[in-house]
Amino acid sequence: MDLSRRQFTKIAGLATVGTVISSNSVWAANSDTLKVGLIGCGGRGTGAAEQALNADPNVVLYAMADAFSDHLEESYNSLKQKFGEKVQVTENKKFVGLEAFQKLIDSDVDVVLLATPPAFRPEHLEAAINADKHIFCEKPFAVDAPGLRRVMMAAKKAKDKQLSLVSGFCWRYHIPKRETFGRVLDGQIGEVVAAEATYNTGELWYKERQKGWSDMEYQLRNWLYYNWLSGDHIIEQAIHSIDMLSWAMGDEAPVKVSGTGGRQKRTDKKYGNVYDHFGITYEYSNGTKAYVFCRQQTGTTPSYAVELTGLDGKCLVDCRTGLHEIKGKNPWKYDDDTKFTDENAYKKSKVKNMYQQEHDELFASIRSGKPMNDGEWMTRSNLLAMAGRMAAYSGETISYEQALSSMEVLFPGDISWKTKYDIPIAVPGIKKFK
Repeated sequence: MDLSRRQFTKIAGLATVGTVISSNSVWAANSDTLKVGLIGCGGRGTGAAEQALNADPNVVLYAMADAFSDHLEESYNSLKQKFGEKVQVTENKKFVGLEAFQKLIDSDVDVVLLATPPAFRPEHLEAAINADKHIFCEKPFAVDAPGLRRVMMAAKKAKDKQLSLVSGFCWRYHIPKRETFGRVLDGQIGEVVAAEATYNTGELWYKERQKGWSDMEYQLRNWLYYNWLSGDHIIEQAIHSIDMLSWAMGDEAPVKVSGTGGRQKRTDKKYGNVYDHFGITYEYSNGTKAYVFCRQQTGTTPSYAVELTGLDGKCLVDCRTGLHEIKGKNPWKYDDDTKFTDENAYKKSKVKNMYQQEHDELFASIRSGKPMNDGEWMTRSNLLAMAGRMAAYSGETISYEQALSSMEVLFPGDISWKTKYDIPIAVPGIKKFK
């Protein structure tokens, strides 16, 4: 965890594409069919399965697992229609329920895609690594510090076992951002003296309670709104902006974190116990301050960007329009930016889909016998987002080390459909950092 910015810059070329581990893996030059198992069959999981099937000509979807049969069947039907014979999930390889993940991991799969709500990620990741599976692990990776420490240990174990572990931080696999942040790390805007990241968006989906749903099923189907399941939206969604910020800062740890947040608009009980806005300040050892703002409030001005001010210039990355630009002493602009007049134009551009890029690199690493491991930097970004939530919930200024050492557990552990579990909405000044 003690990697300096200077040290990071020297290995930035590797770090931006995931750490590659030298190996004489059994997968070297392997041309056999790779069997993929999907755990978590929602929209993101289904998308990950699509990208996995597109990443290699000899990959099949072999098993699927989800807490809910309707999620699994909807995902299966969609994937079967698109990929035909590449979807080879027989009825006895469809696993449903809260323990479905372990049944899938125990089946004959080679690669596991983890895409359930993030509270389950530590246990699922540990189980997959213990079973010697290569892994695509959607972000975030934990909702509390004890869970994140488990993920850190699991990631190290994956590296020791020469298993590939690729994270769902898709922007790290986006070619324009690799070029842009690579230039920042090379010093093209000079020392960064101020930074800002935003993820300001509208409100997301909500599922009305249906007859027969238990309290636990209702919460699981609306997992976004319960911090013990999602980590709150600063971790579940805005973590993408925080990860880009961390990347630009050389994945250096800040010395202290302070913040604020609350519920102004999304106050109905149906929105569980999460906030609808956060404002966080990260302060670094050289005095640089980085500011993160995020909200989920319909009717507000959107923003999804990172802006860096250096001694020799400025860098702006706008995820909505696709702008990647450096101004100042070393001006530069990504070649395709002239096409990006608005968000729709950017989405239609020929820049390679970063979701596909991460799976292409994952499967290439397996085939080549040179496994890659995103564990170190992906957990740092998760910790940054978590520290921001802790500071905002408590109203206290905390250190990076305090956040990592926190003993507060949000996830209740073993749950059943009959479990009743509620955490009160955090009130700064009343809720204390633990």
